[in-house]
Amino acid sequence: MKRLVILISGRGSNMEAIVKACAAEGWPAEVAAVISNRPDAGGLQFAAAHGIPTAVVDHKVYASREAFDAELARVIDGFSPDLVVLAGFMRILTPGFTARYARRMLNIHPSLLPAFTGLHTHERAIEMGCKLAGVTVHFVTAELDHGAIVMQAAVPVLPGDDAKALSARVLTAEHCIYPQSVRWFVEEALVWSGERVHHRDGAAQHVLLG
Repeated sequence: MKRLVILISGRGSNMEAIVKACAAEGWPAEVAAVISNRPDAGGLQFAAAHGIPTAVVDHKVYASREAFDAELARVIDGFSPDLVVLAGFMRILTPGFTARYARRMLNIHPSLLPAFTGLHTHERAIEMGCKLAGVTVHFVTAELDHGAIVMQAAVPVLPGDDAKALSARVLTAEHCIYPQSVRWFVEEALVWSGERVHHRDGAAQHVLLG
């Protein structure tokens, strides 16, 4: 039974998708805790309502990023996780933190990496005239929005799209591939080949939606 710790900063819609899929599909896993850096994160209420332990490590009370990460790691490790899942966790993590959870921490980013790392991905995709946008699930490394890609989903950029419309379409894709990616980890279906990851049975690691 794998233990998952999910980190959020807001409403936690990807966290919700993972919790629901874990229960509905009978994964050999449990969500051991949901942790937020914001006391007012809406996702904490969802977790508590589903009997999942919650914790808050408020980044505002720490003098440095290193001090915050040290306390966050202490709280995470108290739940003995096999996998740490970043689900809308809006903090840049220090190299020491990412090294601590190397190859056992996943993130989701709303672009087809390596394109459009960082913020404002939807606006930038529209400005560049992209015909496809999407989302990437990847292992976390010290380099922002890099790391081995587990799965990607592409969605069309439609005429007349603004960032809000494209974001909604991408979010639907996020809720599809993030639970799938976490399930693959739980089932030990992900195989490392150097710095790349593939599915042991050759399952498709890309989806075209919409």
